[in-house]
Amino acid sequence: MRSVQLHATLLALALLVIGIGSIAWQVLVQEIPLTETETDPVWIVDASIEFDARENLPVKVQMFVPPSGDFVTLNESFVSNNYGVNVHKVGSNRQVTWSTRRAEGHQVLYYRLALTRRFTAQESPSSSGPQFRQAAPLTGAEALAAEALLAPIRDQSADIETFVSETIRRVNDTDDDNVRLLLNGDYSVKSRAHIVDTLLAAAHIPAEQVHTIRLGIQSPQQPELWLRTYNGTRWLYFNPGDGSQGMPEDRLVWWSGNQPLAKLDGGRRLNVSFTVNRSETNAIQLAQAVQPLQERAFWMMSLYDLPLDAQRTFRVIGMIPLGVLLILLLRNLVGLETLGTFTPVLVALAFRETDLLWGIIMFTLITALGLSLRSYLEHLRLQMLPRLSVVLTFVVIMITVISVITHKLGLERGLSVALFPMVILTMVIERLSIVWEERGAGHSMKVAFGTLVAATLAHLIMTPQPLV
Repeated sequence: MRSVQLHATLLALALLVIGIGSIAWQVLVQEIPLTETETDPVWIVDASIEFDARENLPVKVQMFVPPSGDFVTLNESFVSNNYGVNVHKVGSNRQVTWSTRRAEGHQVLYYRLALTRRFTAQESPSSSGPQFRQAAPLTGAEALAAEALLAPIRDQSADIETFVSETIRRVNDTDDDNVRLLLNGDYSVKSRAHIVDTLLAAAHIPAEQVHTIRLGIQSPQQPELWLRTYNGTRWLYFNPGDGSQGMPEDRLVWWSGNQPLAKLDGGRRLNVSFTVNRSETNAIQLAQAVQPLQERAFWMMSLYDLPLDAQRTFRVIGMIPLGVLLILLLRNLVGLETLGTFTPVLVALAFRETDLLWGIIMFTLITALGLSLRSYLEHLRLQMLPRLSVVLTFVVIMITVISVITHKLGLERGLSVALFPMVILTMVIERLSIVWEERGAGHSMKVAFGTLVAATLAHLIMTPQPLV
């Protein structure tokens, strides 16, 4: 006896661990949302390229576009009229080229990018970077000013991270005479970033400019300049304007390097502006759309890969064990008497078609009339199969009559009664009549009431939106 209890306990624990583990793996590893109503943000970034074309000259426009990184590209569009489009790699960047043989007047080109952050690995744009570079040549007063700034920076820093942070802090101190000399009257962020880069080069620390777009701003914006350096294990990002460290989550790296965003041949007055719009999309559909191919083994072996009609069917089937568990608790712990274990669950599934109130009314009315008919048929001494056929025919007639009457009364909900499982009602009537004969009318009514209560509770627990 003790061995059986031990096996049952171990089996229950094993099943519990498997269930919780599978849910945790899907949610934490596969990032599958728990509910179908959960949404994820999707950003639409529009880049507008405007310029005036020169007459009788070929036009070529080149612009950097974002590389793959912490975001997943859902859609990428290049909108132009009579322009050829080519996308190619330039170092660690991607660049698009629009070209045409002839263009006249004001020209507008568009680049649109739809992206999301979900289901992507949070990795740096490249796996490694340089850790040493040659010092930039400085002479005269600039060399003395740079050395005067670097001396205290070396004393007050312990590694590359603190060295870069201290350098940015000192360059932003425009009251320092050495800083003012190096800036030469230009206090823009671009100029300060250049001086920081010069000082880092003098210390043999490689640094690279990165240009980002802020996803949180919808109004037209221009790329924001950041600096990054590689410390031997990962990329470190710094804002040269205020010295903040770490790339914010709402930043999209557009391109890296000190080259301009766009170049124009055969035109003038080039201008590029960015607009960002945010929307929400269904998380499950988004997960299916962007899950990398090498990680789609789960999706291919899951219900999400089935047709939508089959998915809706399995949503109902998946609730049956939950309803059966409730019936077992009601029968074994509460002591509620029902027509077996599975019949109340079938009735609960029938309530999904009619809604709970209409289902209870129809169950009570048709069962009562069916029991009356079954009692009458008993006097005719028919066999079981003919009896069931007559009761089934009666149920069909009753459902048809109720549907017509409710339609005439303007109660369109009554039309859903036509979907009420007729076989379930027929079997319920037959089993109740057997209980009536064997144990009396009182016990039959008690069992019918218990079945209705259990079916109602099962319906309530099987239909909450988070579960279905």
